[in-house]
Amino acid sequence: MTVADEYLRFAEREARGVSPTYERLACHVASDADLLDRLATLPAPKQQPNLLFAVVRLLGGPVTDPAAFRGFVLDQWAGIAAQMLVRATQTNEVGRCAALLPVLAGLPQPLALIDVGASAGLCLYPDRYAYRYGTRTVGAGAPLLDCAATGLIPPARLPRVIWRAGLDLNPLDVSDPDDVAWLDALIWPEHGHRRERLRQAVEVVRRDPPLLVRGDAVTDLPALAARAPRDATLVVYHTSMLYQLPDPQAFVDTVRALRGHWVAVDSPRLIGPGHRLPAPPSEALHNVLTLDGEPLAWVRGHGQALAWFGPIATHSLT
Repeated sequence: MTVADEYLRFAEREARGVSPTYERLACHVASDADLLDRLATLPAPKQQPNLLFAVVRLLGGPVTDPAAFRGFVLDQWAGIAAQMLVRATQTNEVGRCAALLPVLAGLPQPLALIDVGASAGLCLYPDRYAYRYGTRTVGAGAPLLDCAATGLIPPARLPRVIWRAGLDLNPLDVSDPDDVAWLDALIWPEHGHRRERLRQAVEVVRRDPPLLVRGDAVTDLPALAARAPRDATLVVYHTSMLYQLPDPQAFVDTVRALRGHWVAVDSPRLIGPGHRLPAPPSEALHNVLTLDGEPLAWVRGHGQALAWFGPIATHSLT
């Protein structure tokens, strides 16, 4: 896939109907030889649209006008490229907890959680947020995470978490204004609701910071898992993370060798052979929710919609 193809795919499958600004911008980049030439100088993982757009926003550049965006990028390319090389799309979208919750609530309680690719650890608090699945609300307080769910019986209560930890090559700190500014820059321009719930989730995490470990998803995961209390169900999970790994299969082999359970909200391209997935609800980009490798549901990128097709969760909270 060429860089232009990647930007067109992003415009058509991720941004369309979700962010008109980024759809328009991605289409413009895909047709601009000067911008494509500059992106081609970066390693492939650093060419992605979300990273470029977020860095421009972080540096105060325009994103609503493609012509102004082009001028800013060409003029400021050295600084933009330097930022793109050292940063990653650590979006830390708390809305994805709405997809994790039905699985976490159905596992034997209490839980010990490890989020791989944890960013600032905001997705380590599924028991502290409130959720709304249609007319059903679970939990109380802020942020309130909305999810348009089909085929799902929402859990009646939140899970009980007694230990939580995150693993990331570059963990972010919610007490650091620069790190929070990067998380804000990663939110798409029109998404004021996501920006507000980021602010609310940051406040939750600041009151009770998690254990965040700087390390590799493969080589450092077993040691972190060994620190989890033995009287809790260990759950290792990740959301939209596997595409950033040089060897996803090595991670899968590592996590399968651990005690406990593995929960993922990730690309359907990474589902192993032997699983036949139903057609997704639409042509928009969907990830797949899995439990120990078994597919359960289609999930939109920010957790805003879930289409359950697996066995109904028992939601045992005993």
